[in-house]
Amino acid sequence: MHELFTQVLSHKDLSKAGDLFNVSDHVIVNDLTDVINKIREIASLPEYTRNDNDQSVVEICITRVTSAIRETGSIEQHAEALVALLQTCLNHNLRPSSRDSDPPHAKIASDVVSCIFLNYHKREVMALALPVAVKFLHKGNKELSRNMSSYLSLAAIEAADLLAMHIQPIIDSVISGNYSLSRVLPQIYAVKKEPIHDHVMTLVSLLPQCDTNEKLGLLMLFSLVAKNRPALLEPSLPQLVECLSISGTSMATLQIFVELCSWRPGPFTEHVTRLKSIIEQQPHCWH
Repeated sequence: MHELFTQVLSHKDLSKAGDLFNVSDHVIVNDLTDVINKIREIASLPEYTRNDNDQSVVEICITRVTSAIRETGSIEQHAEALVALLQTCLNHNLRPSSRDSDPPHAKIASDVVSCIFLNYHKREVMALALPVAVKFLHKGNKELSRNMSSYLSLAAIEAADLLAMHIQPIIDSVISGNYSLSRVLPQIYAVKKEPIHDHVMTLVSLLPQCDTNEKLGLLMLFSLVAKNRPALLEPSLPQLVECLSISGTSMATLQIFVELCSWRPGPFTEHVTRLKSIIEQQPHCWH
């Protein structure tokens, strides 16, 4: 480990921590796994949550480490150590205090996750990170969970099959109110359908609580379900009809109805009056 990192971390010397930014990335890049492991050791100490000096030292060192990894493109070399640090954070309280400030391990997790998921296109990194990352969805920190949802949406672009291995905690998070995470479900559905089939009715029931973008994410999923297992959506027609009456979701809902009608039009007969009323209210949507 570089002598300056050794001094700062071994002696918790905050006065020297700023000097780390004067050291070249290429001088320290090969030491970073050792540095991360030392950070993990400090953050695991019982007194860490009460020691402002140690927290400041760790925050500065993590900033320096993640900057060097980003600038040198060396994430593969240090991903295992970063994921181990994330795993350590899961062992501690991550819930914001009554003053709405994040506890120290939540701050560490936020910085480390950001560094890792800049590399969402690197499959080997995602294979290491995703099993640990999804656990943050259920640690009681809404901001961390919301940010994780954005990162998982990036991961779904390149590694939906890896994300599909963790579909149950993802669905549980969506159902518990993390509606923005629904954006990953269509990509996961393309590679793993059955777990989503088991929760279709519950997912449809969330639509009234979602904003327009969240609704669109779910409707995109239901459009895929309508192509594969249309019978699963039949019991939910009343909720879907309501989305037809909202200008921002009417076209996405109509696509679902086209699929369902081509399979079995009968169930729509009891909704004909409602459908006519909606069409009369939004004539511009149907040209």
